[in-house]
Parts: sequence; structure tokens; C-alpha cells
Amino acid sequence: MLLAALALLAQSTDPVAPVPLFRDPVHDGAADPSIVYDPERREWVMFYTNRRADLKLVDPKDVSWVHGTAIGIARSRRGAQWHYAGTAAIPESCTGPTLWAPEVQRFGDTWHMWITVVPGVFKDWNAQRFLVHLTSPDLQHWDCGERVSLDSDRIIDASVLALPQGGYRLWFNDERMGKAIRWADSPDLKTWTVRGTAVTTPGEGPKAFRWRGRWWLISDAWKGLLVQHSSDGEHWSAQPGHLAGRSGTRPTDRAKAQHPDVIVAGDRAYLVYFVHQSGEPEAKVARDWGRHSVLQVAELVEKDGVLTVDRTAPVYMRLQPPHPAREKVDR
Repeated sequence: MLLAALALLAQSTDPVAPVPLFRDPVHDGAADPSIVYDPERREWVMFYTNRRADLKLVDPKDVSWVHGTAIGIARSRRGAQWHYAGTAAIPESCTGPTLWAPEVQRFGDTWHMWITVVPGVFKDWNAQRFLVHLTSPDLQHWDCGERVSLDSDRIIDASVLALPQGGYRLWFNDERMGKAIRWADSPDLKTWTVRGTAVTTPGEGPKAFRWRGRWWLISDAWKGLLVQHSSDGEHWSAQPGHLAGRSGTRPTDRAKAQHPDVIVAGDRAYLVYFVHQSGEPEAKVARDWGRHSVLQVAELVEKDGVLTVDRTAPVYMRLQPPHPAREKVDR
């Protein structure tokens, strides 16, 4: 009882995350976050798709605003307060003008990024899409790696984990397979072998993580988030319904949650997701306001193998630097 009371007291003194957690100051279109801890600068770093939500277009079907996108960066000391830190220095020579959905992980002494590349700026959704692997020593300067070969010309949204037995696993969206979430394995982060399908339900933005003795896979099903769990990272069971599928009630959080990341912080975990602003008062007078999107956070609660979130509850956050041993286990 005493330990529980002390834990509650410590939580009550932690900063409360603002609503929204982060709003991009350039184009107001933050989406698809990937969050890691930078031990050199002792900061948490968030990479995100910097959508051009403020682009003025005549044709409402023109989706140029989700093309021509850079990868934005925000930084935070403890996770509750974030400040804009520019855009990632990603070489265009091996990527392109449209960058989506960064996935950033550290393995050994090297940072790795998998980025979705669209080779141009298009008015529709019919272009080729593929993944490119980049590396960095410091999260600031990125070097070209290889284009990831996954037996399809319409691949987006990588999520990568190290496997306990060695090697690595990558989950991705294969649009040629009805937007199924598939997975591939690699011994070296360079060559990948497609192994199977994790879920045939159409979706995107998979996020795989390990927490509380289970593998979890959360994906954006466009009506909330599909949650699956596994004991081995290969065979999955879906929990009923969709996480954060109903619109929230807080200002700037009045739409379904989309394409998340998960921060595992010991026994606690936080869901960071993006929300379109179609449910806000501004959308009633500005036709394009629904394009705007912000990042929100909610704490994940696990009970009897089921994940839930309360989007109305205040989120107390004081993230500590991840312990190397703990980080390896949780991943």
C-alpha cells in the first residue's frame, strides 16, 4: 500500500502533457510519429511526417498536400513539452521529394531510419511507393543505405524490432495485397525475406513493440486502431473493437486516432497518435481545415491482455532515459 501511495504521489508531481501534445508550426500537419531517446543530447526526439496542410488547392480531390513532404523533428527533455527542431537532413539522392512515416531505431551504436518514399509530387494516390533504409551516427546526419526489396512496388510504413533469438523483423503495409500488414525477417538489416501476413484486415501504420511479456501490434484501420497481441511475434490474436475509434471530446482531439507510435517507459506505455482537425469549429467555416492534424498522447492501460486508453484523462509524463537492458527486453 505504501509503495502504491508513493507511486501515485510521484505521478501527481509529474508535468501534465498539453492538448495537443504537439502542433507543427510550419504547415500544421504533423502525422506518423516515431520517438526515440538521444543519449548524446539527453533528449527525446520525435520524427514525423510534415504534411502541407496549409497548401491552397482548387480541386478538393487534389492530394498534393500529402506529397512534397519533409520529415519534421521535435525535441523534449521529459516527454510532456515538445519544441520544433526543424527537418531531418535526409539526402534526396537516394529518396525523393515526398517522405512519409519515418521509423527510427537504434541498434548497437548506429541509428537506423526506414522511410516511405514517393518519387514525386502527385495529385492522386496512384504513384509507386517504397522503403529506403538510412543510417546515422547522431540522429542529425543521415547516410543513404539501400532500397528495401519486399516483392512489391507499393510498400509503405515500416516498423522494425530486434528479435530475441537474433536478427530483425520488419512489419509493413503492402498495398498490392489489399493493404494487408505483412512481415519480413533479416539477419543484417539490409536483406529481407518476406515471411507472412500479420493481418489481412486493411490498414496501415503498423507499430510493433514488446511490453509486459507480450508482443503487440497496433495498426491504423481508419476507424480507430486495431490491436493484436502475440507470444512469439508471428501468430497474432486481435482484441475486439478498435482502440480510440470514437472521436475524443477535448478540443483538437475530436476525431479518431490514427497512425501511432508507442513509447515504452518501464511498466508504463504511452500511445502517441495523430488526429485530423475535421471535428473542430474551424472546419465549419474553412473547407480545408480537416486536413490539419496534430499529435496527441494517451497512456496505455493493459488488463488481462487487453489494451485501453482514456483520451479524456490527463497524461502525467516525466520520461526517464531508457535503461539499456530494459530497452533491449522491451523491444
